[in-house]
Amino acid sequence: MNAPNASGWKPGTPVQDHNAMAGPDTVTGNRALMLEEPLIFEIGNTETTGVDLPEPTGGANRLGGLERSEKIGIPGLSEPETVRHYTRLSRQNYAIDLGLFPLGSCTMKHNPRLNEKVARMPGFADVHPLQPVDTVRGALEVMNELAHWLIDLTGMHGVAMSPKAGAHGELCGILCIRAALEARGDAREVILVPESAHGTNPATAAFAGYKIEDIPANSDGRVDLDALKSRLGPDVAGVMITNPSTLGLFERDLKEISDAVHEAGGFVYCDGANFNAIVGKVRPGDLGVDAMHINLHKTFSTPHGGGGPGSGPVVLSEALSPFGPLPYTARTKDGVVHLIEEEDADAFSEEHFGGKMQSFGRMTAFHGQMGMFTRALSYILSHGADGLRQVAEDAVLNANYILRSLDDVLDAPFGHSGPCMHEALFSDKGFAEDISTLDLAKALIDEGYHPMTMYFPLVVHGAMLVEPTETESKAALDQFIMALRSVAERAKAGDETLKTAPHYAPRRRLDETLAARKPILAWEEPNPPAGEPTMSEQGGR
Repeated sequence: MNAPNASGWKPGTPVQDHNAMAGPDTVTGNRALMLEEPLIFEIGNTETTGVDLPEPTGGANRLGGLERSEKIGIPGLSEPETVRHYTRLSRQNYAIDLGLFPLGSCTMKHNPRLNEKVARMPGFADVHPLQPVDTVRGALEVMNELAHWLIDLTGMHGVAMSPKAGAHGELCGILCIRAALEARGDAREVILVPESAHGTNPATAAFAGYKIEDIPANSDGRVDLDALKSRLGPDVAGVMITNPSTLGLFERDLKEISDAVHEAGGFVYCDGANFNAIVGKVRPGDLGVDAMHINLHKTFSTPHGGGGPGSGPVVLSEALSPFGPLPYTARTKDGVVHLIEEEDADAFSEEHFGGKMQSFGRMTAFHGQMGMFTRALSYILSHGADGLRQVAEDAVLNANYILRSLDDVLDAPFGHSGPCMHEALFSDKGFAEDISTLDLAKALIDEGYHPMTMYFPLVVHGAMLVEPTETESKAALDQFIMALRSVAERAKAGDETLKTAPHYAPRRRLDETLAARKPILAWEEPNPPAGEPTMSEQGGR
């Protein structure tokens, strides 16, 4: 029998957008252990729920006329149906727990389970931002301890813990620079941004009210020192520089850059998104940096906020620390940690900064992100100084292993510049005329890998940015190199099957242009053929 199921789909009917592999179709749409799964709106029944609840009794509601007037339209599923639905969908996702995640600039590394255990401990997992301060002394202690280690690892003077992520941290640093300049009556209006910086850097400076001017790179891909020096002047508030840069290169002239900017009266902001490559090896404060955000969710575990929001504390030089956002955590003489609010900021400033604090205000209503703080401190303490140095060394070693293992088959535009840092950068130079970076990336999905970062940085045509991180073994790297080499050779040979890849993924390649121009953001019940009932009439969605 080919009776329709609750969603109206008939067994034996090809599943829309299903990416059929070699072999006969199946009546279920499943392919062995790769299970076909429709949308949740296409299963279940809107007239039932997975939980039996009694009809409400009592007086009139207190919604003031704002109660729902129509059915919500959500399918009611039993617990097994719900669990199976989301488990089947999860099997179609790629994850760091499945294999190497080569996204460049993203630092997608293993999440140590110790950190996850600590983050779930009572008192951390259930802490609430509106609790009285006296009830969260332990949380404040963790924040203060983490702040100490961030200052120590970076060689800076102070740290603002409240920024929630990298771009938020960038804004914090730039606002500190603006406050410092305003305090001395200096109305500078230009921020210099090298072309190899992260894309959020110019956006952040513009958001803070500054004009942006680009600084070109030299033939090695690093900041053109002479061009930067020649542009410095009384209108330049500072420079935003990413080190290591998005080209995977360390800025060897950063100390000389800092000295020149300081001599001209400006400040140096360093984008610390790639701190994973130098943690325990280089202290940005020693290089003259005035402000730098640190993505805790990249360098110190939980890549990209796997446990919730990210976190982007900003370390500050002695010149900028008095202008940082409130509140601060501070330790009293008897060892008790408390939050420094506006009313006692001056006393705090006298003790820590030797003068009046001139904070630009608050970055956010609450102070930081507890889940990220506990994970980061667990990561730092479990690794120790020698372990953190090895993190950086192994991250750089792995990236260079990939770079040199593939530079004979993939163009490495800055391979001549010496060893790379945390990531290897390739271009599409040498591909057959009608084969693109996108085609290679889609074919890599067939090999069982999430694609690397594509078309970024923008200064490299058809860019492919690969960051293996320190947590991958040589065996894992060798397998990835073999897969990428194979696909690259096909791209150079003009293999037309690349243009229809992926062939083995649950869904075929999307029309990305159409999806961007005409996105469908809500599911609508399809119209059935004439004479057939709708899904709702059949009892399903």
